[in-house]
Amino acid sequence: MTVFDYHRPESLAQASELLAHERAVALAGGTDLIVAIRHRKVQPAMVVDLKSVSEIGDDIAQEGDTLVIGARAVMRQLIDDMTVNRRFPALAKAASVVGSVQIRNRATLAGNLCNASPAADTAPALIAYAATVGITGPDGSRVLPVEDFFTGPGETVLDRDEVVTSVRLPIPISPMGSAFARVTRRRGVDLASVNLACVIDPSGRVRFGFGAVGPTPLLAEATLDDLGDEDGWSRLLAITSPISDVRAGADYRMAMLRVHSGRALQAASKELQAS
Repeated sequence: MTVFDYHRPESLAQASELLAHERAVALAGGTDLIVAIRHRKVQPAMVVDLKSVSEIGDDIAQEGDTLVIGARAVMRQLIDDMTVNRRFPALAKAASVVGSVQIRNRATLAGNLCNASPAADTAPALIAYAATVGITGPDGSRVLPVEDFFTGPGETVLDRDEVVTSVRLPIPISPMGSAFARVTRRRGVDLASVNLACVIDPSGRVRFGFGAVGPTPLLAEATLDDLGDEDGWSRLLAITSPISDVRAGADYRMAMLRVHSGRALQAASKELQAS
């Protein structure tokens, strides 16, 4: 049995002070943390519950030309939100396959990022949509592109006493097409062997977010002209470094990445044409 102190601060300042302690961990939805504690992958001395921190919202709201998702917003809110579905459908689709119904009612988008799994389902969509992460700590606030947030499996740029407060998506001023794709061993609750999102704009600029094919979720950019032949696709996918593990072999991952990237681009292009 793991014994730890439990704190529920009401301000970011209090949360940061507590998180500065050695072996302190933050709790949001808890769907990853509780499992890690149960399996002794994490043995905290202190759990800091962020659900009462006044500066961390749980809403999804438009601020100017940006959609701001509070760090306490859960996957179910993304799935149900009209603006997310209309403007960022690949993100809504990604959120809809995270865990089970029960998990989606508890798991937060920010927590999915902070867990920093290379196979996190929402990360490719956020990367493809050029989302950023709002971070606050004792030294102030900063904003980073999602693709720069991860440093390795289970690791992020967060300092010990920093907290993610929001995820921000720029609202496109022109129509865009997007698609999300995922390969798993079985239907239902399972980590992805490969996941990805594709976004294309009217100029033919394409952004891909790739998951489970490198130590972190990855950004790849190209144009439609670049992807007119296999050499172009090879250059695009050269940033990936899939491994073999219990979920899939490296060769299988690479083959599925190529197939589903092509299908996602076709689907995103079709959506753009229909907009």
